[in-house]
Amino acid sequence: MEIERKFLVKELPADYASYPHKDIEQGYLSTNPVVRIRKAGDKYILTYKGLGLMIREEYNLPLTKEAYEHLRPKADGILIHKTRYKIPYQEKYTIELDIFMDELAPLILAEVEFTSEEEANQFIPPEWFAEDVTFSTQYHNSTLSRA
Repeated sequence: MEIERKFLVKELPADYASYPHKDIEQGYLSTNPVVRIRKAGDKYILTYKGLGLMIREEYNLPLTKEAYEHLRPKADGILIHKTRYKIPYQEKYTIELDIFMDELAPLILAEVEFTSEEEANQFIPPEWFAEDVTFSTQYHNSTLSRA
């Protein structure tokens, strides 16, 4: 189960580039249900996501590079390219800051995962976050892939 809130970003933190990051490429074999393939560094993953907005089922399965490359041309819509920065926040959280490239630039989103719905609802975001778009399907990557 994934419990996550998603935010637009009004300004990048000054030191964001100093945090660990990786380039991600992902495509969607299906958007209903969501079936995604992702390449992040030298890792390849097939993901199934259930229905929901802040809380949803998520299953990740490893893929080989060959399987990923076989499935890649079968993705519907555009392939999403983004750089993800992992920024620690309040000693308890990790902000996943996604800076989108290509067709989706200059979009920037931040996601934070939680262990419970109560914790997610009590979260106070940092100043550099903008609108909470957790409950907007417009900002799901599966929706963005159809842009």
